[in-house]
Amino acid sequence: MKKIMGIAALLLPLAFHPAHADTSQQNKMTACNKEAGAMKGDERKAFMKSCLSSKPKVSDAQQAQREKMKSCNAAAGDRKGDERKTFMSGCLKGD
Repeated sequence: MKKIMGIAALLLPLAFHPAHADTSQQNKMTACNKEAGAMKGDERKAFMKSCLSSKPKVSDAQQAQREKMKSCNAAAGDRKGDERKTFMSGCLKGD
């Protein structure tokens, strides 16, 4: 019994190792697989290839936020520390 418990204690951490966690690629594969449905053969291959290689769509709001971040970052220049943090906060809020 002690031998079994010892082996279980050694193997238990392996079950929770990050390598066993679902990755975003695995999640993408699952989603694409569901979308492919009943496709077969070359049609399925082509669909899966394009689905797995596609990047997630960026909404207009996300794109606007990225542009705002770029312009505020450029305007911040060489500011550092708290001064930069305060400036960026105000700039991003539109103050």
